[in-house]
Amino acid sequence: MVVSSVCPSGTMRPVQRKFYEPSSAPGKGVVWEWENDSGSWTPYDMELCVSIQHAYEKQHPWLDLSSLGFAYLVDFTSMSQTNRQSQRRRRLRRRMDLAYPLIAGAIPKSQSWPVGGGRGGGPGGGPCSCAQCVLVNSTRAASNAILASQRRNAAAGTVRQSNTFAGTSLWSGTGTIGGSNAGNNVGAGGGGGKGENAGGTNFNCSQALVSHTHSHAATINGQNNLNRPGTQRIAVTSNRGAIPPGVPALPVKNLTGSGPVHPAIAGMTGILMCAAGLPVCLTRAPKPILHPPPINKSDMKPVPGVNGIRRKTKKKHLRKGKSPEDVVRRYTEKIKVAPDEDCTICMERLVTSSGYEGVLSHKGIKPEMVGRLGKCKHMYHLLCLVAMYNNGNKDGSLQCPTCKAIYGEKTGTQPPGKMEYHVIPHCLPGYTDVKTIRIVYDIPAGIQTTEHPNPGKKFSARGFPRHCYLPDNEKGRKVLKLLITAWDRRLIFTIGTSSTTGESDTVVWNEIHHKTEFGSNLTGHGYPDPNYLDNVLTELGVQGIGEDNLKD
Repeated sequence: MVVSSVCPSGTMRPVQRKFYEPSSAPGKGVVWEWENDSGSWTPYDMELCVSIQHAYEKQHPWLDLSSLGFAYLVDFTSMSQTNRQSQRRRRLRRRMDLAYPLIAGAIPKSQSWPVGGGRGGGPGGGPCSCAQCVLVNSTRAASNAILASQRRNAAAGTVRQSNTFAGTSLWSGTGTIGGSNAGNNVGAGGGGGKGENAGGTNFNCSQALVSHTHSHAATINGQNNLNRPGTQRIAVTSNRGAIPPGVPALPVKNLTGSGPVHPAIAGMTGILMCAAGLPVCLTRAPKPILHPPPINKSDMKPVPGVNGIRRKTKKKHLRKGKSPEDVVRRYTEKIKVAPDEDCTICMERLVTSSGYEGVLSHKGIKPEMVGRLGKCKHMYHLLCLVAMYNNGNKDGSLQCPTCKAIYGEKTGTQPPGKMEYHVIPHCLPGYTDVKTIRIVYDIPAGIQTTEHPNPGKKFSARGFPRHCYLPDNEKGRKVLKLLITAWDRRLIFTIGTSSTTGESDTVVWNEIHHKTEFGSNLTGHGYPDPNYLDNVLTELGVQGIGEDNLKD
C-alpha cells in the first residue's frame, strides 16, 4: 500500500507500508540489534530482523546475510556478527519490544481511504466530531479552497507553473491509497468528479485500518499523480509562513519558538498530533561541521616524519610473475595426498578433479593437483587458484578466499589522481591537545580502462576534492603513512556503484573508511570516535598493509 506524506517543507513524498505476519519478528515485538562503535545498540532493518528471527526460531547455528546484500555472518551461538571482508566481529542481541498492532480480517488487495461506504464519516452516517477529524476536515477544505484559488490565478497568468505536481484536489474525499482510480476518481467513499468538490468526503477516525494511534494515519490524496509525466505543479509564490484566510491555525511552535504555523509546514504528523492534544515543536536538525575555518597557505605545515606533501597515482603497477601458473606456484606447495575435504573455490572434493576441468586448460597444472598456501596452510585445487587469479586484478598477488591472507603485494584499480596531506592549526573533537592532519584526495572523471567494470565507458567523480582528517599524534601519523602506501597501491578508491546515490560507473571508497566530517560526528564520519584509528588499521591490514610497510 503506497500513500504520501507531507514533509515540514510542504513537499509530498511516497510512503510505503508493509504488513507482517503475527508470527514474524515485528508481530511478536522482537528487535535484533548490533553494537556500534560508541557502545550503544543499533537495530537492524526490519527485513533483516525478520530473516534473523526466522533463522533463530529454526535453531540454525548461524545465518549468512550475503543473500540479502550484506557481507555479514550472524552467529547465534556467540551472539555476534562477523564482517566477511574485514573479519571484524560485533556483538548482537535480541530484545523484546511492543508488538505491531493486529489487523482483523484478510489484507485487502486495493485499499481506499476513507474505507467507509457512505459519504458520512461517523458511525451514524454523519461526520465524526472528534478533534482529529474536525481538524483534518477543516484543513482539507481550506487546502482545496487555496488550490482552487491558485487554479484561477494560473488561468489568469498570475501563478507560475512547473511540471512535478498534479493540479488536482489536495484533499479529495475519494483518494485511493496505492490504487488506480486516477481516471474516473471513483473511490470507496462514493464521491465522484474531478476535484471540483472542495470539501470532499468527511474524514473519520473510526474508518482507519490501524487504530492504535492517530500518528499512523496517512495523508489523504485523491488522485495521487505525484511524479507522473505530463502533470503540472502549481507553485505557491506567497510567503509560506503566512496563514491564508480559512486555514486553521495550529498550536505548533516553529523554528523561532513562536506560533501558530501553516499546516503545510507542520505536516500531517504535526496536524494529527495537535488533534490528539500532544505538544508539537518544529526543530531543525543541526548541520554537520564538514570543514575547518579558512586557513592561510602559510599555516599549512608538513606532517612530521612524513616525506613530501603530495602523491600522484601511478598509472600501472608492475606485474609480478610471467603467468598465472608462476604466481600460483610461487605461493603454494604441491600436496601429494589430498585430504577428503571441500575445495572452497569450486566446492568439489579435493580428492576429485577441479570444478574448472574442461573450462580452463593450463600446461603443467592438472585438474586433480592440489596445493597448500604457505602462510595460512589452506588447500585448494591449483587450477581453482589459477581461475581465481585470472578473475582478479592480475597484479602478481594472491588472497586466500578463506582467511583473506594476502600473498605478495595487493594492488587495486584506483583511477589516476592526486593525494595531498599537511597539518592545519585546528583541533579535532576528542583530540584537543594536538593539531590536525588534513588529507585532500582529488580524482577527475575519465574513461574506464580494461581493469575496470566497463572498459571504454566514462566514469564520474562526485564530491572531489574530498577532505579527510586525522589527529596529528603518533598513531595518526602512523595511519597516514599506511594510507599513503594504500594510495600508491591504488587501494583507496575504485570504480563501482555508489551505495549512497545508487549511481553506477563512479568513483567510490574501497573498504578503507575515512573521517570526512571535521568538527562534529552527526553523520558518523567525524569525531569524536575513540575506536576509529584502531578500526582503520584493521581495514588496512585486510588490504595487506601493516606494520611491515612502515619499515620501507
